[in-house]
Amino acid sequence: MPKVAVAKNGDIAPGSVRVVDAAGKRIALCNHDGTFYAIDDVCTHDRGPLDQGELIGWEIECPRHGARFDVRTGQATRLPAIMPVKTYPVTADGDQISVEVPE
Repeated sequence: MPKVAVAKNGDIAPGSVRVVDAAGKRIALCNHDGTFYAIDDVCTHDRGPLDQGELIGWEIECPRHGARFDVRTGQATRLPAIMPVKTYPVTADGDQISVEVPE
């Protein structure tokens, strides 16, 4: 999978989420205490945008119905979602944050 540069290290504050475009994919880039995680920016329950939700520890909460997902694994951790969200490998090279996306 190719790595796509999506942000700089200081662009996303700890505890926050930002949507990035990685080769045409809408990705929610989450910063948990300085470690970045990338997931699809769509709730598997109702297709809502996860970037508008709150990052609570390792989980992101969908703003529509409160479903939660573990940003490390994509697993649904709270109903009404039961299906996981897709995750993507993230690498940091110096100040550059990159996401690996399938071609």
